[in-house]
Amino acid sequence: MKMQWSLIAGLLFALLTAIFAVINVDPVQVNLLFAKVSIPLILLIIGCTLIGGIIVGSYGIYRQYQMQKEIKSLAGQLIHIQEVTGYTPEIPQRETEAESQDSESDRAPEESK
Repeated sequence: MKMQWSLIAGLLFALLTAIFAVINVDPVQVNLLFAKVSIPLILLIIGCTLIGGIIVGSYGIYRQYQMQKEIKSLAGQLIHIQEVTGYTPEIPQRETEAESQDSESDRAPEESK
């Protein structure tokens, strides 16, 4: 559900940016330190939005890579600790399995009557 809201928010932001860019089509001068360029404001707005998206996306990919690396490291540490200590955690039953077992145990005394 969170992914759907993120997609909707992204599309809404893109729509607002496009409307804002279309309204502002006048040419503007941009100083690039070594030259001055006259370009339509619409291209400047869309270009800056794309550059911002690329920066945010790159940072997200970098963080995801870091997290995967940390998860692998921690999983290795956990396996090592389990081998050294001999500890094996119990896997809890799912709620549906526990409920079905409870309902079966409730039916058993009734059937014997």
